[in-house]
Amino acid sequence: MKWFAYVAALMPVLIVLTYRFPAADYAAGVVFVSVPVVVGVAVLKYRLYNVDLIINRTLVYGALTVMLVLVYLAGVATTQTVFRFLTGQEQQPQLAVVGSTLVIAVLFNPLRRRIQAFIDRRFYRNKYDAQRTLAAFGVRLRGEVELDHLADDFVAVVERTVQPAHASLWLREMIAEPRGLATSEEREN
Repeated sequence: MKWFAYVAALMPVLIVLTYRFPAADYAAGVVFVSVPVVVGVAVLKYRLYNVDLIINRTLVYGALTVMLVLVYLAGVATTQTVFRFLTGQEQQPQLAVVGSTLVIAVLFNPLRRRIQAFIDRRFYRNKYDAQRTLAAFGVRLRGEVELDHLADDFVAVVERTVQPAHASLWLREMIAEPRGLATSEEREN
């Protein structure tokens, strides 16, 4: 953001200077050309505007749209051909369009999940590995009863998935209250 602010601050100064000194026109051209470069650096290096998310969604929904359009067109064409063959009518039945639309509606979520998993596995490996690590930790969590082992596993999973500079786990001591039936003396008090 600092680079963008510097370039944005230089632009009005150079515009004023180009009116006074024609030689400053070259410097103004360099500054104007550097604006997209600075924005590109900010977006790519510092993950400004969550471009990764936009690229991910573009890949997933672009591929999903292409696949669903192909399935729809193939479904309509196949159904129309089958109806023409069976009935001998040249008129297009509405059942072909309705059936293909229903198939698209049924395929949308499973196909989207598969494409998302493929994109994550192929382009966003850290996210995919983190999801697998967390799923494996969830399986171990069900069978673990000892708190010390569980705490160590938890810290290890956090270090692998989030990769912080430092990770630790603080557990608050629980004060156990006695449970059971009250004695006759406790009932009297």
